[in-house]
Parts: sequence; C-alpha cells; structure tokens
Amino acid sequence: MARPVWSGALSLGLVTVPVELYPAVADHTIHFHQFERGTSDRIRNRKVNERTGDEVTRDEIVKGYDLGGGDHVLVEPDELDEIAPERSRRIDIEQFVGLGEIDPWFFDRTYWLKPAKEDFAKAYGLLLQAMDRSEKAGVAKFVLRGKEYLCAIRAGEDVMVLNTLHFVADLRKPKDVMGGLPSLPKPRPKELDMALALVDEMTAPWKPGDYRDEYSERVEKLIKAKEQGKEIAHEEEPEPSADVVDLFEALSRSVKNRKGGGKKKDLADLSKADLDKLAREQGVKGRSKMTRAQLEKALKAS
Repeated sequence: MARPVWSGALSLGLVTVPVELYPAVADHTIHFHQFERGTSDRIRNRKVNERTGDEVTRDEIVKGYDLGGGDHVLVEPDELDEIAPERSRRIDIEQFVGLGEIDPWFFDRTYWLKPAKEDFAKAYGLLLQAMDRSEKAGVAKFVLRGKEYLCAIRAGEDVMVLNTLHFVADLRKPKDVMGGLPSLPKPRPKELDMALALVDEMTAPWKPGDYRDEYSERVEKLIKAKEQGKEIAHEEEPEPSADVVDLFEALSRSVKNRKGGGKKKDLADLSKADLDKLAREQGVKGRSKMTRAQLEKALKAS
C-alpha cells in the first residue's frame, strides 16, 4: 500500500477530522539512462563552474535571481529557509463553490483524502455526503513539501478528492502566449448545423478505459524485442492528403460516415487518407504499403 504524502487535519468550522493525503495518479512514463554509443559507460550530469570547468559541490552553490543584463541577486539557501512556509498541519476550508464554477484550466494534481483512523469515519462520512449532495467543493490552502497550494476538496467515489489548483498568477492568457488571437470568420449557418450534427453523431458516454497510452506500449514492445534480440518492423505513416475540399462537403461526408458506422458501402466515398485512418483504427496490417483498392478490400474483409 502506498504511503501518505501528507497527514494533518481537515477543518470545517468547528468540525476537525484527522486525514491522510495519497497521490491518485502514477507516472507510467518509461525512463532511460544515458550511455555513450558503442560502450556500456553511463553518462552523468555534473554541476560545473562554467568559467573554470571545475565541478562544484552542493554546499558551494547559492541561488541567483536574474535581473537582466548579466546582473543577479544572490540568495543563500538558509535565507530562503527562513521565509519558507511552515508545513501545514491543517487544511481549513475557507468557502464552498459549485463544481461547475471551477474552470478545468485551474486543475493541477489529484489526491485521495482519507480519515487517518476509523474513529473519525463518522465525521468524515458526514462531510463527504454533504459535499456529494450539494455538488460543491471546499476551497482551502495548505503547504506540501515546502510549497503553498490552493486546493479544492470534493466528493469522489466513497472518498474525498483533493485537487491542487493553479493560482491565477500562474495562468497565461491566450493572447499573451500567442501574441494575439486568431481572426475567425463567421461560419455559414449550414456549415454550423452540419458541424453540430457531426458533434451529435460522435457524442458517446465517457469511458476513460477505452483510451490507452499507445506510445508507451510501443516503447515497451521495442524494449522487450531488443532484449530478445529481435527486430521490429515499423509501418510507415500514410502521406497526408493534399486534397483541398469544401468545408461543408467534408462535414457532410463525415456525418454520413459516422451514421453508416463505417459500413462497407461507404468505403468508396472515402479518400485514401480516410481509408488509411480507418485501417489504422481497425488494426489492418501492412496498410502503409497498400493501394486504395487494396485498402478497401482489406477493410471490407475486416
């Protein structure tokens, strides 16, 4: 069982419940070490003085804030320690907000919040049910690993969920990032109606289990094959379609294809790029080397 990353108390008015915080997300990214090609020698990162090239130990390093123009303000580690926030022992809910009021833009990391002991299950369960029925989240601040976080506490499946939130100062407006917003022409009514029809056709219940990290799976397959001394044949990606089509026509065909559920009679209406995409979705092998006719035949047989 995982160990809690934080323990303390959740406080709502005069009600206090000792709780523990557990990470709800695990990183499945495949990590590699670095080696010099042709050898078994590991490559190490060292901290060196850029002027002398000499390696510098941790206790000889201070932090510097860049003022621009090559000037820096140097700060000692103990000076930062003196003003660092103390470790939170409590999460004090300051207010409640409707869940729909919090834009997904603000959400960062997700944690599970459980009672520290069974003795506090009654008070914990009461707060959990109140949050569930009200469909509201409690907003609070707390300190984790020396950093202050804004958070939202809400009801999950039989357990409270704590989401750390970005502060407003952390968020970047689109126009600040892109240097201006794109100029968007007003769509024609029939194009908008067709786009809405396509959205309706593609709407389905949210099933997160249907989506997988396919790149990590391919990396794992590559590692396993190389461990066994095998070679993996990589299929070429299909060339992007160079056809310039009318927007309304493209939407109409898309809706037609969705309504047909990818039936065989619709394959003749698809471009080669569309056939390539459909073949990829259905796992047709050797598709990258097939002609249009071969793709149609393979899809009809699948």
